[in-house]
Amino acid sequence: MTVTGDAGHGDGRRPAGELEAGVLAALWAADAPLTPGEVQTELGGRLARTTVTTILSRLHDKGAVTRTRVGRGYAYTPTEDAPGLTARRMHTELAKEEDRSTVLARFVSQLSDEDEQLLRSLLEESGGDGQ
Repeated sequence: MTVTGDAGHGDGRRPAGELEAGVLAALWAADAPLTPGEVQTELGGRLARTTVTTILSRLHDKGAVTRTRVGRGYAYTPTEDAPGLTARRMHTELAKEEDRSTVLARFVSQLSDEDEQLLRSLLEESGGDGQ
């Protein structure tokens, strides 16, 4: 079975993002780099090892994991924790837009009051004034 990023199949396949999240969660929980077989075990054997290997390769291509040679294969380590990865994704999405000002304005306008206050506080701590 080929795993794709299409969520609309209705044939029981999970979206690639969900699979990647599961693999990353297994890597984050580990004390050391994991091979695809070890990741498969951590996931309870729900995915074929070849599927896990494909997901890890895609995560490596995206820069989300590093790999080191172990025998004939690789062992993988996440490059960042979950908040760091989310921040990188946000930067990637923002970089795709020409009108960054509008994107940021809409993002801020959709924040909850608590998140808006947190963002203001973080900007003040970093020396920015939010303007």
